[in-house]
Amino acid sequence: MSKLKKILSSILVVVLLCVGLALIFNEQIKSYAVKHMSETSINRPIGKAPKKGSFKFKDVKSVDLKSVGKASQDDRLAIGKMAVPSVKVKLPIFYGLDNNSLMRGAGTMKETEKMGAENNYALAGHHMEDESVLFGPLKKVKTGANIYLTDGKKAYTYKITKKVTVDKYQVNWVDDVPGKKLVTLVTCASGNPGENNRIIVQGELVSINKFNHNYQKYFK
Repeated sequence: MSKLKKILSSILVVVLLCVGLALIFNEQIKSYAVKHMSETSINRPIGKAPKKGSFKFKDVKSVDLKSVGKASQDDRLAIGKMAVPSVKVKLPIFYGLDNNSLMRGAGTMKETEKMGAENNYALAGHHMEDESVLFGPLKKVKTGANIYLTDGKKAYTYKITKKVTVDKYQVNWVDDVPGKKLVTLVTCASGNPGENNRIIVQGELVSINKFNHNYQKYFK
């Protein structure tokens, strides 16, 4: 019986050690996996937008290991790419606010929004504890910096004109403004669970050009 107790005790120690290590390195594992998925996705071709998508921001779930694992099985193509070179952001853009998509990049917040058009092209992204991943770097972005978008055919350059922190109920920031060609990036103000404030980064269109090597460098 004493031998059995020793075996069970050893097994328990190993299990507790594994659980402890998983808890300690949980955030590092998530960050590595998410970064790998976003880098893989942005290096793939741009595809067409699906016929349907989810646009309910309230249904977006926080990043955990289970959701990351599920997202890693999703191979849908992005509908575009975005970059903010000043803070080293380069991400694929997916249609809608699907949780799998937001684990890999940015998601469009409105069904009919278009790059470069007279509308507000609004994108949402996660802010993780590792602020070098997904939309986390936007915490450090400055007004005057450029945001680049591409659909694979054209490159759209926007200059950041506003950066504010608001509460989660101020959803008017993603509304269209008559006569304006805007892009708006939305993320939580921190990577803390239950964060109620949002960082809003908004820019105005300054140019539309053919997508060539001059712009490709921003997405590599």
